[in-house]
Amino acid sequence: MKIDILTLFPEMFSGFVSSSIIKRAIEKGVVDIRVIDYRDYSTDKHHKVDDTIYGGGAGMLISVVPIANCLKDIDGYKCAKKIITSPTGATFNQAKAKELAQEEHIIIVCGHYEGIDARINNYIDEEISIGDYILTGGEVASMAMVDSIVRLLPGAITSESIEDESFNDNMLEYDQFTKPVSFDGYDVPFVLTNGNHEEIKKWRHFNSLAKTYKNRPDLINEAKLSKEDKEYLATLQKDKLS
Repeated sequence: MKIDILTLFPEMFSGFVSSSIIKRAIEKGVVDIRVIDYRDYSTDKHHKVDDTIYGGGAGMLISVVPIANCLKDIDGYKCAKKIITSPTGATFNQAKAKELAQEEHIIIVCGHYEGIDARINNYIDEEISIGDYILTGGEVASMAMVDSIVRLLPGAITSESIEDESFNDNMLEYDQFTKPVSFDGYDVPFVLTNGNHEEIKKWRHFNSLAKTYKNRPDLINEAKLSKEDKEYLATLQKDKLS
């Protein structure tokens, strides 16, 4: 996969592309990430990229010109999936990450706190938000999306790690533990130490179900529940009311 990120602050990405899973994915050729400073495409002699707002308003607005010029200069721009980070966009989630992981080329335009000339929407395919809050720019949002997408690409991490993660099948991931068995009065559940893999599998499933019910009950309605799952949920609901 090829990912181009358009930003006014390319220095923010230096640690991101040179650390952890992202770094290894780049080194293995799983993904090619390019960070582009679209200020370089400004037609202003001082490389200015913003100006006052037509109709009045506080602050300055990013011009469509340098971003459009930058987009058009990217090889394969027309066929790429073009995204802009924006608080008005659809909320990013795991399903969207999986969808975008199927793309060959993604271009992400980092939004800006005072906004971008609305004509930018003529050059992009989709607006995406990472949550109902305001950031000073789209750089953090773009990193979150890229991290989520890249780890789904074949060869980035093991398939087993992905299969057990939260939000697969609309369920949160079960609790996990490591040594020591006992610490500060808190013990690892015995079922996880007895070597019975069927019991471990069952415990993990119901722990996942309980965590989802407690922390993200909104996901339960979308999950595929067995008769046994529904009976277990009924028990949790009864305990909650008692």
